[in-house]
Amino acid sequence: MSRSVRRGAAALLLSSTLLLSTAACGADTTQSLNSGSAAAATPSASSTFEKQKLAKTRFVANAGLAAGAAYQWIVKPYKAGKFKKGADGRTFAMVKAGLAGAFTYNRLKAAVNNAKGDPLLSKAVAPLSSGIDSLKELGTKLRKGEVDAADVGGLEGVINGIKDAGKSAGAEVKDKVPSASQLTGG
Repeated sequence: MSRSVRRGAAALLLSSTLLLSTAACGADTTQSLNSGSAAAATPSASSTFEKQKLAKTRFVANAGLAAGAAYQWIVKPYKAGKFKKGADGRTFAMVKAGLAGAFTYNRLKAAVNNAKGDPLLSKAVAPLSSGIDSLKELGTKLRKGEVDAADVGGLEGVINGIKDAGKSAGAEVKDKVPSASQLTGG
């Protein structure tokens, strides 16, 4: 089997794995925690303070992972010229960027969902929903090598907007680079 066919097969396998695994990542955390056997007791409601604290904590975790993945595997390689035709390691960089793009979108959607649990955070994040929705096809564009400066700039704008919204609501977001298993949904 030629080297290019093996690389293509590996890229297809990684892309398929991401697509299948990100569907599971988007599940509602509260629903996942509360689901179980029918015989299990229904947990009691948390106080308002606990709900807000958990909402901010989850928001910070998800937004931090999204920011870390975006910077490490999309912005940084793009600025280094790794996505240009003929660049050394271009195929591998594009596959990683495609996975990171889908992961980033998924975690940003989860962060917005988490923000709904805190009134101040919810108001701060609400205007960013349309920007996040515009990133839906970013992973596919990255895998195909169709990303340009406007796409990367838009991604950076959304990430910075999320960080600013979190900071204004008392939930400072710091980049956290996800592990390879987190990125692929394993």
